[in-house]
Formats: sequence, structure tokens, C-alpha cells
Amino acid sequence: MKILVTVKEVATVEDEFDIDGTAIADQYLGADLNEWDDYAIEEAVQLQEDGVADEVVTVTIGPEDCEQTIRQALAKGADRAIRVWDDSLEGVDLLDVGAKTDILRAVVEEEDPDLVLSGVQSGDDSFGATGVSLAADLGLQWGAVVNDLEHDFEDGTASVRRELEGGVEELTNIELPAVLTIQTGINEPRYASLRGIRQAQRKELDVQSLADLGVDEGVVEGDLTLTGMFEPETESDVTVFEGGADNTAGQLADLLREKGVAP
Repeated sequence: MKILVTVKEVATVEDEFDIDGTAIADQYLGADLNEWDDYAIEEAVQLQEDGVADEVVTVTIGPEDCEQTIRQALAKGADRAIRVWDDSLEGVDLLDVGAKTDILRAVVEEEDPDLVLSGVQSGDDSFGATGVSLAADLGLQWGAVVNDLEHDFEDGTASVRRELEGGVEELTNIELPAVLTIQTGINEPRYASLRGIRQAQRKELDVQSLADLGVDEGVVEGDLTLTGMFEPETESDVTVFEGGADNTAGQLADLLREKGVAP
């Protein structure tokens, strides 16, 4: 079995920051592996360690700068990585779900995996739609927000537990090939060992353009436009009681009665 894991480098933001136009100013930004994708990588590597998967491949849409982040996945056990980038992607403020789907579909068709794992969402755009959109476009079975995955895969079927609204969970059998979006908490992502980090530098990282994948450059011209970015206003209505407990307890009781919380 081959497993393909979609991996994304996401921006991290300092607690205090400034917004420059439609973006956060660069000096306040860092970069890291998307949290949800980290759990997807761990699940794939565990499947390989359990003898279910023969190969784990990651795919990333991103510039050369993100290669160090990609190698985090290789250091944790993925066998090889694919990075898709093209001059037409330079300067795109917001790569929408449709564009990502077209690009990832081409990679899936080329790699022909038995299972595609994707994080439920990314920590920056937070659309939470790419995995399901990819499955629909490929005509594959899918399961979203998977928080438990059996590792036996009897009769070519994945047995998954999905997280629904209101704390409800659903048990589902999904025929392979399939796309599963992985929720945080499904496992405990490992730290990359020193040996793994050294090995990651020698593992294959294949860079492909849109032309290499047979994808038209026009896909990057999505229907979404980033029109603005701002910090939402916050309203603070806090009462601070000063003094000892003997003095403040009565004040708190009066306030609770005023608000209708206490009789």
C-alpha cells in the first residue's frame, strides 16, 4: 500500500503584530509544519511501521523556502517528498481550494496511492475543505475529521471513527482507495530524531512544475480575492475587586444579584 500525505507550511504569528495592507508584516511572521498535517504524517508512518503501508510520500504546494519544513516530515519517517511550485504561483495572495484540488489531483493521478491523508484544516487559511474537495474531484470515497483509524484494513476497507458536532462520533467503513482528513488527537506525533534529521537530508525531494504535472497555469486564478485584513475589535467589561476576601465577597455577591445570576 502507498500512502500520500498532503503537507503544508503555514505562517506562525507573534502575539503582538502589525497588519500591512492585506497581510501581516513579515517581521512578525514565522513558519512551521501545519499542526493537522503533523498528525496525518504520524498516522501514515505508524501504518508503515505496522506493516500495512509500503511507502509514505508527502506532497506540498510551496516555494523553495518551505523545503526545510517539508524535511520535517521526511525526518519523522516519510520516504520521499514532492514539492509543486511554478512561476505562476509567485505573488498569489490566496490559493483557493479549487486551485489546490486541481494541482493535488494531478499528483494523486501520477502517484496512484491507495490512501490519501490530509489534515482537517490548515492553521492559516482554515478552509477545511481541500481533502474532501480532492476526493470529490477524483471520485474517491472519503471520511472527514477522522479521530481514530484501525490499522488492519481488512478486505481493502478502512474502519474509521469520525468526530461529528456536539460530541457525537460515527463509526464508518470506507473502501479504498480513499481520502481521509485527519483530526488532531488521533495519535501523538513524534519528534524527529537526530538520526532521522540526518537521513531526511538524503531522502528524495522531487520538485515539479504545473507543466510537469500537466496542469494549466490558469488554475491559479481562483474565484476568491483577499480584500482586507484586520484585527477584530474586542469589548471588555471586567470588574476588578480590590482588597481582601472579606471586603470583596460582598461586592461580588451584589454584582451577581445585579446581573440576575444569584438571588
